[in-house]
Amino acid sequence: MTGDAAAPRRAPAPVRGPRTRPRAPKLPRRARVGLAAAALLGGAILPLFLASGGGLIEDATLALAYVVMALGLNIIVGFAGLLDLGYVAFFAIGAYTMGYFGSLFHINVNGGEGIHVLVSGVAAELPGIHLNFLLIVVLAIIATTIAGMLIGLPTLRLRGDYIAIVTLAFGEIVGRIAINGDEITGFGTKLTNGRQGITPVDKIDLPFLDPFTALNLRPWYWVAFVMVLLVLFVNFRLRDSRLGRAWIALREDEVAAVSMGVPAVKTKLLAYGTGAAFGGISGAFLGSYLNTVNADQFQFSFSIFILAMVILGGLGSIWGVVVGAIALSFINNYLIPDVLNNVPARIGLDFDLTQLSFGIFGFLLVIMMVLRPEGLIPERRRQLELQEGIEDLAVDGDDVQPAVRP
Repeated sequence: MTGDAAAPRRAPAPVRGPRTRPRAPKLPRRARVGLAAAALLGGAILPLFLASGGGLIEDATLALAYVVMALGLNIIVGFAGLLDLGYVAFFAIGAYTMGYFGSLFHINVNGGEGIHVLVSGVAAELPGIHLNFLLIVVLAIIATTIAGMLIGLPTLRLRGDYIAIVTLAFGEIVGRIAINGDEITGFGTKLTNGRQGITPVDKIDLPFLDPFTALNLRPWYWVAFVMVLLVLFVNFRLRDSRLGRAWIALREDEVAAVSMGVPAVKTKLLAYGTGAAFGGISGAFLGSYLNTVNADQFQFSFSIFILAMVILGGLGSIWGVVVGAIALSFINNYLIPDVLNNVPARIGLDFDLTQLSFGIFGFLLVIMMVLRPEGLIPERRRQLELQEGIEDLAVDGDDVQPAVRP
């Protein structure tokens, strides 16, 4: 026997699969549904345990309005993967729609008699244009949807950072127009009232209910809560629809999605228009709730504030965005100004913590990117991509949407 024949045979090397991290245990579907139902029930009855005109219910109402905006931005950024840094423009358009059609802004209209449609109380006797809040919401949806599609047109051939630059420019243009619009006149009125703002703005006047007041904030909270429920329903239906799967396909690989028959132009424009509509709804509500529409409200920092909510909660995750929006809203409106604002003075420093609020948000985002980049409540697909690799999608695709068919 030769030396080669006498040599022992080596066992074949074992085939190693992809390295994976241990997965967090997933709650059963029944438990998740029960948890969501308990959260919604708790949110509905929360005002009954708070003072009707206190600071906590005021902060909670603002948080719900921000949830609507964050869910709208999540459609653009989280579902379709289109980075939007000018989302404050839709807030501005919705708020000015409320100011135009629910205030004394057009004081000389109809010979000073005013126009009144389905309003009651004091608003029915004032000059200017005064429409019912529900009609104004419809007008805000139409205006912001058109604006969203207009901003989408220049970005159809762009990707990544270039989309962010165009949307940033759009937000800044709308902000500059809001500030300098008092110098633009037409049909006997100004385009905006500049930094003086449009005030007072009509309170919400719903059918079969008394007009809302600034002293009792419970009706405001419940209206905002119903808005959140409606937007959540629309978000879930859109995510599970053919359009939602087309958005996800474009986000994952635009070239592959187009080659499979996804109409990129139509799909992107629908993402911008739908997300903008939610911003307009919230803007109209905030215009009435805050009793003013002022150009100083529409700063670039507000777009970053809403985007931070989406990133903190988890891109593409509906419940994650809700949690992120509520968390950042309470940090900004309650924790920093009311709880932690005096901490620097106690240790001998001469400044208010509110001056560093955006620095605190930036620090939180850095910590999130290091410790939990997928967000507080991540979307299943994104969690698999970041923690285990895209290979596992074929193995564990419980919550992963199937591919789009042409």
